[in-house]
Amino acid sequence: MPVSEAKPKFAVPLPAIVGAIVVVLGVSAWQWMEFQARRHPPQPRVLTAEAKQYVRHLKLDNVHIKAAESYMKQAVVEIEGRITNAGDRVLKLVEVNCVFRDPYGQVVLREPMAIAGGRAGNLAPGETKSFRLAFDSLPESWNQGMPELVIAQILFA
Repeated sequence: MPVSEAKPKFAVPLPAIVGAIVVVLGVSAWQWMEFQARRHPPQPRVLTAEAKQYVRHLKLDNVHIKAAESYMKQAVVEIEGRITNAGDRVLKLVEVNCVFRDPYGQVVLREPMAIAGGRAGNLAPGETKSFRLAFDSLPESWNQGMPELVIAQILFA
């Protein structure tokens, strides 16, 4: 009786199938998040009439800019300073727009950053808190000068 030779079957290893499924799910999740971000763009920060009136009670001082090097040997620009709440209201959040310009005065980056509130806690009346803003990817066309710090949002506690 002749021995029949079985044809080898082509089999895809299980780890390859699992890997392919993970990649497909990851790409799908990324596309869904991109779709949602386009569908619901972040709301622009609006300085309410109440907040506009209160801005005069906020004092920024000792604000300076410096360059540092991160532990990854990457250049980091830091803006440090202090904010004082000279008003009579507790503030839950104070955000500024950091406006970077090129040598011709054109805006090359407008970056919103919190300088009080959030993880640092509320800013009580009469209280002064230090802030540090770090930027690790500024446009090359930036003029290397101090950016404008414009109050963009105030949330009251």
